[in-house]
Order: sequence, then C-alpha cells, then structure tokens
Amino acid sequence: MNADKRKALINIDYTNDFVAADGALTCGKPGQAIEQRIAQLTKEFITNHDFVVFAIDLHHEGDTLHPETKLFPPHNIKDTPGRQLYGALEAVYQDNKASDNVYWMDKTRYSAFAGTDLELQLRARGISELHLVGVCTDICVLHTAVDAYNKGFDIVIHQDAVASFDPEGHTWALRHFKGSLGAEIKEG
Repeated sequence: MNADKRKALINIDYTNDFVAADGALTCGKPGQAIEQRIAQLTKEFITNHDFVVFAIDLHHEGDTLHPETKLFPPHNIKDTPGRQLYGALEAVYQDNKASDNVYWMDKTRYSAFAGTDLELQLRARGISELHLVGVCTDICVLHTAVDAYNKGFDIVIHQDAVASFDPEGHTWALRHFKGSLGAEIKEG
C-alpha cells in the first residue's frame, strides 16, 4: 500500500462477550491470543495520529426483531460488562478516548458500515486505506472488508490481529480478503 495514503485502523468487536473465556459468544483462545497485538497496533495508530475507530456491536436486552436473535445467544447488550473492550485494549481506549483521532462507534450489523456514519467519518478525513483488526475474521471483519472494498477503500488485514471461533472460516476469510478483495495481508 502507498505510504502517502491516509489510513485508519478499524477495531472490530474486540469485547468481553466475543473474547473472554466466559463471554456470551466467545471465540475463546484464538481471540485471547491476539490481545497484545491489537493493543500494540492501536497504540501505534494513535501515536501516529492516524484515525482509530472502535466499531463495536450493540444489542438491546429482549430485542426479538434483530436478525441475529435467530442465530446467536444474546451478546454485547447495552450497558453490560460483556460489551466492554477485552483486556489491554480497554486500557488503551480509556487512556485515549478524548483524543480527536479516536472514535467510538456503535454498530448493529456485521459490517461496520451498515447503518453507521463510518464512511462519512473516513471521507471527511481523506482516508483511503483501512486496516482491520478484531473478531470474528469470517463474520464482522469479513462483512466490513466487503463493504470497504465495494466503497473503493484499500484494505489491509493484520493476520496476527484477527481471530475466529471457526478455524476453517478464519482461513477461508484470509484467502477471500486477498483473492477476492485485493487486500494486503500483513503477517506481523
């Protein structure tokens, strides 16, 4: 990717419910294994004054109309500990949330673009290159990448900072990012 391009880091769903051992919809050890790398990348992007987005799944207690209700148990419920960022990433966010280059964004669908102002935030800053990290590789990271591709953004996937509960889905998604979306896959 071009070093002159403006870039953003999109942290996707790295919360207790998706990562902690007792999370409501956890990807478990694969998600826990990337904790330090996600925290490190986030600090680097913040320090370099790049735009850092926390695109975090939001659900409401008792919502029977959301399509995920038929697929998954309740997770990332508003105002619950399960919706807090997991591990070291929570401290990074708390230490930097007042920075003008850090943006918390609630999302209610797999893609961070669906029903949000993400594209407007990126375009307003002249950003053309998106770096994606988080969980799950083959669900929310994948859907965000597909939308980013369709909107003309260049995509970078940090292989050591994405994870899934489904090893086959994870591997397939990494191939799809590169082969079908033209994404750059960074291994470290």
